[in-house]
Amino acid sequence: MKIQFNTYNNLKQKLACQYWIDNKVTEINYGGAKGSGKSYLGCSLIFGDALIYAKTRYFIGRVELNDLRRYTNPTIEEVFDNFKLSKKFYTYNGQDNHYTMYNGSQVLFVPLSYKPSDPNYSRFGSMQMTRGFIEESGETTMDPAAVRNICASVGRWKNKDYGINGKVLFTFNPSKNFMYERYKAFKEQTLPDHVKFIQAYATDNHKLPEGYVDYLYSILSPNEIERLIKGNWEYDDDPDALVKDYQKLLNIFTSNLQSEGDRYITCDAARFGSDKAIILVWQGWDVMDYMVYNVSKTTEISESIIFLQKQYNIPNFGVLVDEDGIGGGVVDEVGCLGFHNGAKAIRILGQKQDYDNLKVQCCFYLADIINQGLVSLKTNVPDNYRKEIIGELEQLKKQQTEPGKPLKIVDKAQIKKNIGRSPDWLDSLMMRSYFDIKINKPLL
Repeated sequence: MKIQFNTYNNLKQKLACQYWIDNKVTEINYGGAKGSGKSYLGCSLIFGDALIYAKTRYFIGRVELNDLRRYTNPTIEEVFDNFKLSKKFYTYNGQDNHYTMYNGSQVLFVPLSYKPSDPNYSRFGSMQMTRGFIEESGETTMDPAAVRNICASVGRWKNKDYGINGKVLFTFNPSKNFMYERYKAFKEQTLPDHVKFIQAYATDNHKLPEGYVDYLYSILSPNEIERLIKGNWEYDDDPDALVKDYQKLLNIFTSNLQSEGDRYITCDAARFGSDKAIILVWQGWDVMDYMVYNVSKTTEISESIIFLQKQYNIPNFGVLVDEDGIGGGVVDEVGCLGFHNGAKAIRILGQKQDYDNLKVQCCFYLADIINQGLVSLKTNVPDNYRKEIIGELEQLKKQQTEPGKPLKIVDKAQIKKNIGRSPDWLDSLMMRSYFDIKINKPLL
């Protein structure tokens, strides 16, 4: 049997094919824009291997199994047509959701939805696969540990027999999950040699119907155009995002705002010492100074806060420390205010909205202040901290609730999964809202 994958001069797909047969490459990341031929590429590579190497095993993963049935199956049929593969060469089991090829190879559909009982996707540790393909990986909420567990399932079935390595292909549109970290490493040229990233666009795909891109321009929002057509990863079109304009986040570091008002200190003291400790000094809504501890003791944090209090003349009632975790010890040592994330929201006169707890209320308040352009960090913040701050503030998102129920936000555990670390800057920034809320200061 002879099969041919015709890329129709799609040079990005050809590059992906070269990486697919390169045994030094174990991970390929392909996509970054709508219409770039992502699904067709993945299905062609997986089923091409399944036909070439008898009795091998593959998976195609996506968040929801129904999406694999509805959207991936038609692409597979298109690939089979272009391979000129009749139904005598394969069978599809719709009950167990897998394809069996005439030579004994199998391709399994695998749902990647998150399960609280299996946060690291350990259930995939028992899979023995030759290679794999994760479609629309931008939809997943996997953290780096979960991705590693998925990738560890390949290279375990007849790879040595055929002299081919284990390999996983990820396809995606721009998103602010683990794929964003891949994109940043690609831009900064820090990806390891065995990981490849291919930024592909609709203009690379010569099989698109004429006028398709023009049609996208006519129906997509400005943010969607930037993200899905131009491949701009810095735009997030999530309707639940509390800060919708990316420029507002950038303005935090360039604002010429001269805030007046009282001075405060807020501190996320690092839960049980495992995360960063962030101390921020405020004048109004300007961050005047800050300290960061990667590993810290309560005594070190307390001493730093007391030092900053003396330097900026800030009384104890102007200092707020996250009292969860080790923060309780800092509150006792400094004699300052303690912040309880799960405390009841504070009722503001004339405010109709109800919040699930104090932290949720402070997060919504912070987002509104940012949207008004009233937050600034005039201190000399290095690029790595700027990226962390922006990345964490982009995770400020409301959680869908029933009408009339208190507002909620995406919780800290989910944010940690999305960005691969604790949002310590966000927590310290969020607490500044408390000082406005407690005096019933309404938003402008």
